[in-house]
Amino acid sequence: MATRKKKPVSRPIAPMFLELDRVLEQVSKDKGIPKERLIEAIESAFLSAARKKWGHLGELEAHYNRDTCEIELFQFKQVAETIEDPNTQMTLTEAHELDEEAQMGDSLGVKMDPSVFGRIAAQTAKQVIIQKMRDAERDIVYEEFKDRVGEIVTGIVRRFEKGEMIIDLGRTEAMIPRSEQIPGEHYRPGERVQGYFMELNREGRGPQIVLSRKHPNLVRRLFEMEVTEVAEGIVEIKLVAREAGVRTKIAVYSRASDVDPVGACVGMKGSRVQTIVQELKGEKIDIIQWDDDPARFVCNAIAPAEVVKVVIHGKEGNRSMEVVVPDDQLSLAIGRRGQNVRLAAQLTGWNIDVLSETKVEELALRHRKALAQILVVDDSTALILYSHHYRTSEDIVEAGLAEFVKLPGMGEGTLTGIYEKAAKAKESGVTTAEVIAKIVADEQAVREAEEAALREAKAQAEAQAQAEAQAQAEAEAALGDRPAETATATEETIEETIEPKV
Repeated sequence: MATRKKKPVSRPIAPMFLELDRVLEQVSKDKGIPKERLIEAIESAFLSAARKKWGHLGELEAHYNRDTCEIELFQFKQVAETIEDPNTQMTLTEAHELDEEAQMGDSLGVKMDPSVFGRIAAQTAKQVIIQKMRDAERDIVYEEFKDRVGEIVTGIVRRFEKGEMIIDLGRTEAMIPRSEQIPGEHYRPGERVQGYFMELNREGRGPQIVLSRKHPNLVRRLFEMEVTEVAEGIVEIKLVAREAGVRTKIAVYSRASDVDPVGACVGMKGSRVQTIVQELKGEKIDIIQWDDDPARFVCNAIAPAEVVKVVIHGKEGNRSMEVVVPDDQLSLAIGRRGQNVRLAAQLTGWNIDVLSETKVEELALRHRKALAQILVVDDSTALILYSHHYRTSEDIVEAGLAEFVKLPGMGEGTLTGIYEKAAKAKESGVTTAEVIAKIVADEQAVREAEEAALREAKAQAEAQAQAEAQAQAEAEAALGDRPAETATATEETIEETIEPKV
């Protein structure tokens, strides 16, 4: 049976291998890389360099000799009767010179002289070693941080590369991409920064750890760090909606009846939430009570605005609500650039339409007019239909006759007739939206006519006032142009009238 043997050759240790073991020990200690990993990297590096230089010499193998601190390179040749390739084969006589027990078919490895390594081979080995060490470091970082994804990581800002913030975490670096930085936040090298551990990249170059300052869970983790009740699970942060750098809404819930979840998160005189606000560079945080009831939850989410009424549209797949607020609270409910209602919608998962009381009354009047026109009913009947959430003729048809005739306040025959009219309107292509559009257009025409009449009356009044002013000016000018004698006589007459001569 053929065997595989290595035949060492006694030679002095090459200078390039001196103190290699000590260097390996030091690198292993500094980088935290196991020594075995470094040895594997060196063996692989030298084997790669050897194959690149002497690939034509057949099978090669590199081995680290711990006794001599030397990388041994072996060239293997098979013992054969007929030599076809001297680079891969040897005679039995040659084999016996290396090993007396060698037999036909054995593969003998002869150690090559390390001095044959040239500059290029050494450089190749160096590059491979460096790459293997980097790979080993990345593997160690991965193993250390793979279970910390989702946590808050604290580090020191070191530098900026193409807009990306590089963070020093001690034994490795992290990165905050430009897309995960908060607009308006500025850091300088040496400053402390906290980020949400969003992603761990095992492949690729550069920092493996990707942090975020914009992620909603950054706020969640900050509350877990700052609020004891949240960390212990007494208070639960149900949902977070965030526009990073500007405003955040969080919905909180207490598992203990005697613990106020909002008060626990706010803290004494706002101390807890203010600590988080400072960490987020002044970002406003709204803490609201979570509720199972969607209507109540939306009312809480739309705070600080007061809610007068909530109308839920419960159609399949259409999670939408109309939130009615007082006229003077409309801008507060919507928020700057729609921010408050937008965050409330993100938090609750409902599409929210915020309407003022005046606007609701206006829309209700138009829908009632449309119902009266399409169904040919009086205003009181249209009001009954609208109050029972039949706002359009299409709503009546979608409800079905069996359901619609259950409507209280009217007889079955009347309701059947109304349903038939609604169905006929749908068949003929008449829609409530079109009728309302016509009503709006008529209202607009009336307003424009009233405004035109008002403008005309105002123009006439201004023209009349201008004519009267001009007439008065002409009269005063005529009085000023009279002869001096007449004026003197008039003055004397006035004086005689006031003080008669004796």
